[in-house]
Amino acid sequence: MSSLRLHHVSLPDHSGAYDLTVVDGHWQSVEPTPRVVPDDGVRTFDLGGRLLSAPFVDAHFHLDSVLTRLPNQTGTLREGIENWGKYKREHLSAEDVYRRATTYCERALAHGIQAIRSHVDVSDPRLLGVEALLQVREEWRDRIQIQLVAFPQDGFYATDKAEALLLRALDRGLDVVGGIPHHERTAELGRRSVVRLFDIAEERGLPLDFHCDESDDPHSRHVETVAEETRRRQLAGRVVVSHVTSSAMMDPYYLHRKLLPLVAAAGLHLVVNPRINVHLGGHFHHPAPRAMAPIKDFLAAGINVACAQDCNEDPWYPLGDADLLDVARMGAHLGHMMGREELATLFASVTTRAARAIGLDPEPLRPGQPADALLFAAPDPLEALRTAEHPVAVLRHGEWVIPPPPPASPS
Repeated sequence: MSSLRLHHVSLPDHSGAYDLTVVDGHWQSVEPTPRVVPDDGVRTFDLGGRLLSAPFVDAHFHLDSVLTRLPNQTGTLREGIENWGKYKREHLSAEDVYRRATTYCERALAHGIQAIRSHVDVSDPRLLGVEALLQVREEWRDRIQIQLVAFPQDGFYATDKAEALLLRALDRGLDVVGGIPHHERTAELGRRSVVRLFDIAEERGLPLDFHCDESDDPHSRHVETVAEETRRRQLAGRVVVSHVTSSAMMDPYYLHRKLLPLVAAAGLHLVVNPRINVHLGGHFHHPAPRAMAPIKDFLAAGINVACAQDCNEDPWYPLGDADLLDVARMGAHLGHMMGREELATLFASVTTRAARAIGLDPEPLRPGQPADALLFAAPDPLEALRTAEHPVAVLRHGEWVIPPPPPASPS
């Protein structure tokens, strides 16, 4: 048996100091730090009261387009989609996707990301992204858990072949059924796409994740259909709506009296992408709105909210560095969430809340769970957000991917 003791750490949702022990890659115990460390031969790291947290989870990302570095002169969602379409036609190959995604995964792991839900464009008849990312998922499974969403980027009813391509992708082993109802040619086609995608997911026993109402239009309300289908089919907890930026423009009465109760009753998860949403939205209004779903209102309605990156150096966003702390911090600014408890919630939005959104254990720092964790130089989530420093150490399955620096030396 391999064993390890993490001595004298702080935990995000506990007061005081704790010791965690690891046996064969799993947490064996989580106990208050004793006055005297047992002399039992267990390899011990004194971590000096620094914050130990659950790993970062990126609940919404696009590994197939990452690092393409395509220019987007207007900074709009529409130009990004057009530029990606041109890249697919002229440059995309399985080798290209594999190389870029692998390069990004190395960066992500170093920054503490241990799970990614990636949407994979299945509008390409060759399914090159699917082929490449299935290989990446397999090769990285011991370091980063990757979930792949079958995502009809060009629209489910865009061509006669779109459904067949999505089904082929799912047959290859993708994990989640995706959709983009607001991108269909008409609102009715958007509604029909939601219903049909629910049929497919139910037939295969898969969860769903929709790019939903990523628009400045307050009348883009496909989230209603997603919520009602989730409620009707009793799929609470298995469906994510991402973006929902139209909610930032909605009439407050409708938002609070109808939409939020509907989403809460259905048990939907919301994933917002603060940096991308505020960059791509708000181009057609004066004064320009924040273009991000009102996190505070969704949380107050009892809805689980996660924050995610969405993009890094791709047709939609030229910046990004696998930095989920920056994502949470941006969410705090745009969401007017600077209270201590609110900042703790934003930290959870890229760790435990994000894990819950994509079906992972939302309480990973407990006995019996895989020993995966991040160590920060800061003593608590607020200080971690304030200093914006990356994790100083990364633990995966009880082994240091990045070992802790002094004074955390073995004793």
